[in-house]
Amino acid sequence: MPDRVHNFCAGPCTLPLSLLEEVRDEFVNFKDQGMSLIEMSHRAKAYDEVHQGAMQLALSVFGAPDDFGVMFIQGGATLQFAMIPMNLLGEGRRAGYVNSGSWGKGAITDATPHGDIYTAWDGAGSGYARMPGSDEIEILADTRYLHVTSNETIGGIRMVEWPDAGVPLVADMSSDYMSRAIPWDKFDIVYGGVQKNLGPAGMSIVFIRKSILENTNRDLARYLRYDVHHDKESLFNTPPMFTIYLVGKVLGWMKDKGGLGVIEQEAAQKAALLYDAIDSSGGYYSSPVETACRSHMNVVFRLRDEDLEKKFLAESDAAGLVNLKGHRSVGGCRASIYNAMPESSVRVLADFMSEFRRANG
Repeated sequence: MPDRVHNFCAGPCTLPLSLLEEVRDEFVNFKDQGMSLIEMSHRAKAYDEVHQGAMQLALSVFGAPDDFGVMFIQGGATLQFAMIPMNLLGEGRRAGYVNSGSWGKGAITDATPHGDIYTAWDGAGSGYARMPGSDEIEILADTRYLHVTSNETIGGIRMVEWPDAGVPLVADMSSDYMSRAIPWDKFDIVYGGVQKNLGPAGMSIVFIRKSILENTNRDLARYLRYDVHHDKESLFNTPPMFTIYLVGKVLGWMKDKGGLGVIEQEAAQKAALLYDAIDSSGGYYSSPVETACRSHMNVVFRLRDEDLEKKFLAESDAAGLVNLKGHRSVGGCRASIYNAMPESSVRVLADFMSEFRRANG
């Protein structure tokens, strides 16, 4: 097996090597069933144990209270942009959205055909370099929920303080999913694609307050109804079995590490290594993000000019530090340091940044 690179991809994510090796060993003959898990029925006992185990781990690792259920739904977070207003908005109800960047804007775009949607705060004027304070968010009458994006993967900003909006929150947590505890009393729905922090692409995990299921819209295709997914325990149709299987393994790995408290501490430590490398460079590296809103998952930075950035990216890639190129819409560099990214890899990058500056100063 060749040496593994230090993979700073923004998604799909780095996964724990020990789990990948477990999957390799179980892939052909899962639990002595004489077949791979991806070949068996989703109604089989062997798979049902995987499925139910992953659902329970999702609830326990994230610390969801008893009034919340969990659903595994195909399509990633982007499908949820539409499903949320479809299910929650009825006649005379509207929803406010925080436009905090690319994904906040995407949520607004996809929600608009399905309800009365308005922008409660717009970060465009600040260049999407920060998140809003509660006093900056404008909530209109008859607002059913406020939608927020907890971490903008492209812009590298995070919502450090959850807003006190006076209405329930709905949060897209795709790129910092289960990297920190949240105050559940503020939320009706928490969701995110799993491909950033929890497993392979192809699925979202949706936590929903059970009491609101009684009032969700029933005038929808069955697959688009939250009550159907919840009542069927995410087995309404054939689920993405391999994704759920690996997500369950990652959740177990997180639990064994000590849970969200340990994960959150490690995330802060890893991010601090890179921000220290940026801030101590005397302007050689710079971050466009306001310090108080810096992401712990996606560290974005620039060098003094684009030619130097191209040289940095070429040499870092050759050194096994891959996927550091910033999103095509903003350019620059971006290091995504999700839950399974070892601190040792982050230290290698920080050391490379220092050596590159010394050699090309």
